[in-house]
Amino acid sequence: MNEVTWLVVADGGRARVFQTVGLTLDLQEIEDITNTEYTGTMLTEKDREKFAKRVADYLERGRLHQVYHRLRLAVEPKFLGMLRADLSGETRRLIFEQISEDLLALNTREIEAHLRRG
Repeated sequence: MNEVTWLVVADGGRARVFQTVGLTLDLQEIEDITNTEYTGTMLTEKDREKFAKRVADYLERGRLHQVYHRLRLAVEPKFLGMLRADLSGETRRLIFEQISEDLLALNTREIEAHLRRG
């Protein structure tokens, strides 16, 4: 059986989680998490930190239930630091690639193309 990879594309206001088999880039979106503190105005640092914890908790649950085996992150630079700080060592060890970029404006096919280009 092929192992499942999760890709997280996120910033402080939204996180999209995709799933694919192995290392292929045939992405299927499985979750779209929004920061409920975001009302169209600037998010505070505290709001972003709370959201990072929420996203990290989602990733931790996925790991504990063995839903995925490998993790790839494409996250806005500042939020990436917050998110990594909230992940356990066990979950951080599943990260095989991290891209310090905000790709949320791209659709699924554009994200795939961007990741292929490396």
